[in-house]
Amino acid sequence: MKLEKLAELVAGTLEGDGSIEISGVRGIEQVERGQITFLSKNKFLDTLNRSEASAVLVKERLKTPIPQIIVASPELAFARILNSFHPDPKPQPGIHGRAVIGDNVKLGEQVTVSAGVCIGDDVEIADRVHLYPGVVVGDRCRIGSNATVYPNVTLYPDTQLGNHVILHAGVVIGADGFGYTLDEKGAHYKIKQIGRVVIEDHVEIGANSCVDRAAMGTTLIKQGTKIDNLVQVAHNCVIGEHSILVAQVGLAGTCTLGHHVVLAGQVGIADHVTLGDQVTLTAQSGTFRNIESGKVCGGSPAVPLGDWKKYVTVLPKLPELARKVRDLEVRLKEVENQPPSS
Repeated sequence: MKLEKLAELVAGTLEGDGSIEISGVRGIEQVERGQITFLSKNKFLDTLNRSEASAVLVKERLKTPIPQIIVASPELAFARILNSFHPDPKPQPGIHGRAVIGDNVKLGEQVTVSAGVCIGDDVEIADRVHLYPGVVVGDRCRIGSNATVYPNVTLYPDTQLGNHVILHAGVVIGADGFGYTLDEKGAHYKIKQIGRVVIEDHVEIGANSCVDRAAMGTTLIKQGTKIDNLVQVAHNCVIGEHSILVAQVGLAGTCTLGHHVVLAGQVGIADHVTLGDQVTLTAQSGTFRNIESGKVCGGSPAVPLGDWKKYVTVLPKLPELARKVRDLEVRLKEVENQPPSS
């Protein structure tokens, strides 16, 4: 594709020869001749100038001989060009002979049901849905249009997926929430989980993540949220629009997250905690308290990030500080034991 066409695709301003043919897209460390890359930070300018890139996406005009496309967000433009060069495969619609389909199932147009898929009763699947091998869709589930469900995903009964949802391999949606109470003999008595899971439009969930059904009511993942691999969302949680949950995040029951919340890797949230809009928790943080909108916090228990940075700075010094305190206590005791001067 000619460079000038790529500039049109991303609504950018072209600086340089637009007739150059671009055959691929690469990051700045791997880019080769005939390919386009992007510059996220000016500190990588020397790397760019040493590269064989035929073009670069930038936020503002640079002093470089390499042709440039100037856009508001080079990374976003790069992602769109990447999609142009590597479009998602379009499977052949149809129902494989080794699929199992229950009673009263409604399939939309251009639906792909692969080998080993098992669909329960009273299921509705909209247009252009692709179910990869081994997918299990429980009774009364609803799947919106253009959804992609990768191998060995399990949707428990009554699960609802919106449009353009992506579930990666091994995801489990709608398993029982973890609810027990002690009986008269001290044994754990299971609390029946009779709710469901609703996942709204444009949500993507990474491999082997789990979203539990509500005990009563709905576990809700709102539109545009992206969930990484190996994440646990417990019963009755509500995750706001366009939030990000990175790998190994764990939410206990009945947590509520606002919109555009970011939970970095291995963050843990205790039950019944509410995080406001645009809250960010840094990696390995944990909280059992509510956090107001707009806060950036770290540590366990989580505190404002500025405070956490101070704590982290002091922690390595604690053994030396403890030694000094002990020495001071000894010296103070010696002073106190001295006889008073006459």
